[in-house]
Amino acid sequence: MVVDDEALVRSGFELILNLSDGIQVVATAEGAQAADVIRREDPDVVLLDIRMPDVDGLTVLREIQTLPEPPAVAMLTTFDTDEYILTALRSGAAGFLLKDTEPEQLAQLVRTLAAGGVVMSPKASRVLLRGHPGAGAPQDADVARVKRLSDRERDVLVLIAEGLSNADIGIRIHLSAGTVKDHVSSILTKLRVSSRVQAALLAERAGLLSDDGADTARSNG
Repeated sequence: MVVDDEALVRSGFELILNLSDGIQVVATAEGAQAADVIRREDPDVVLLDIRMPDVDGLTVLREIQTLPEPPAVAMLTTFDTDEYILTALRSGAAGFLLKDTEPEQLAQLVRTLAAGGVVMSPKASRVLLRGHPGAGAPQDADVARVKRLSDRERDVLVLIAEGLSNADIGIRIHLSAGTVKDHVSSILTKLRVSSRVQAALLAERAGLLSDDGADTARSNG
């Protein structure tokens, strides 16, 4: 489902995604209608504009998160330094996409969302995480929790931050999907976070996604 206040954006995304194998846009809506349409249509994935004049995306996101089984939500933005993005990620969004994402990338990112992965538009993810005041400043308690993860859990955390689903993580490090699921559950519990995106943000702040940190995680595997 695509939620945006601009009809051109809604129709453009709908056209691109409906032409992609295995993807069907079940509905489009403006912000004021979004929550009701989501409840009625029960989509697996929602692409949600973060800035809308009637009801902003953060309000819609909070409503979505109260559903018994909320869909995966990626926030849509025109700006690669939108100040609301971090708030959205911490509120349960599974990532964000720029509205100028290439059509061939868009379908793959939607598939990643449907598979339980995290999506961060490659053009903007590092700019976002490092470009906001305080976004990259580690807090001792948070970083300490990351450091208490086992070597294997840190491997999994790095791959979560890369946006991989449990199945893809299992393929990458030769584990069953069930074992990966157990690791992910343990990671979220130990880090005291409720979503994969929040875990990915902590991985970034703890330095696991720097070149040195990623090399260390790989060597530990």
